[in-house]
Amino acid sequence: MKIEPPGLIASEAGNRPWVLDGVKTPAGPVPRVATHWTWRERLGAMKARWRINRMQYTVAPGLYAVGRPTEASPLVSSANYKFSFDLLRRALDGLDAWILVLDTRGINVWCAAGKGTFGTEELVNRMSSTDVARVVGHATIILPQLGAPGVAAHEVKHRTGFQVSYGPVRATDLPAFLRAGRRATPAMRRVEFTLRDRLAVVPVELVRQMAPALAVTALFFLAVGLSRRGYHLATVFWPGLALAIGSSYFAGTVLTPALLPWLPGRAFALKGAEMGLATGMALWWCGGHGWVEGLSVALLCVTACSYLGLTFTGSTPYTSASGVRREIHWALPLQIVLAAAGLALWLLVRFS
Repeated sequence: MKIEPPGLIASEAGNRPWVLDGVKTPAGPVPRVATHWTWRERLGAMKARWRINRMQYTVAPGLYAVGRPTEASPLVSSANYKFSFDLLRRALDGLDAWILVLDTRGINVWCAAGKGTFGTEELVNRMSSTDVARVVGHATIILPQLGAPGVAAHEVKHRTGFQVSYGPVRATDLPAFLRAGRRATPAMRRVEFTLRDRLAVVPVELVRQMAPALAVTALFFLAVGLSRRGYHLATVFWPGLALAIGSSYFAGTVLTPALLPWLPGRAFALKGAEMGLATGMALWWCGGHGWVEGLSVALLCVTACSYLGLTFTGSTPYTSASGVRREIHWALPLQIVLAAAGLALWLLVRFS
């Protein structure tokens, strides 16, 4: 009998309150999962948002049941990132369905499709290993629309006999999609990235960029003591440095995503640079710096925010891997030049 282990959480083996019981199938028992979250799962989702044990927040790949599915019930697919899985099972509350979870190495559907882990090979192999053809009496599998870039539907059909049907962008629209006979409205196909969506991924970026920000802060705290008279620990300048670096960090990781649709241009590096320029000019004006030091602050703010804006491309549904590579190709050299110019002017002030 080929069937995966019944839904172990990688980081909490044996502690599976979301598994209710098992459903007997011709391929063997399949774990039936709850559609309501416990407080621990809400806490787990919150921790994942803040990148705490993010890559360990997974479920075992395999076949799961929601409600009391029969062989006629729909077969849908998801990633083994537990947050993605949880959103799907919650959306299926009140319905009977089978969920095929792919091994995406703890990555959500959209990112995994771009990386190839939510892909044709994994889908075909997972369908074979769970013997799903013996569980359902039809030959249709519903995949998330954002998983489409990683899957060749014609190859899945050729190798498994199953027709691929692409569901809506959001799991919450899945019940309506199923009720309409697997027909999606234009709104279900539209990829939105609202202010709420953008702010939801900000905590991950804040945590991810915190260590580099602290390292840069420490380096500047030490370097500010340099002068033509030698070196001394110039703690008097530390509050100003902390304000400048903290402002750039906040502008790049929070304000740039929040204001993304309204910042001119299409490139994320350009949008970040615009936010950095506004931040740098505000610091220049508030700090009462001379033009050389003010210009150095502005250039460094532009560089930092441009880089942070560029890294945010990995958190949005607006970019492709090829588009990101093209942007990196021209943006990174410019950022290096601006950073070098800003540092040169900053050191010039130290030694003047």
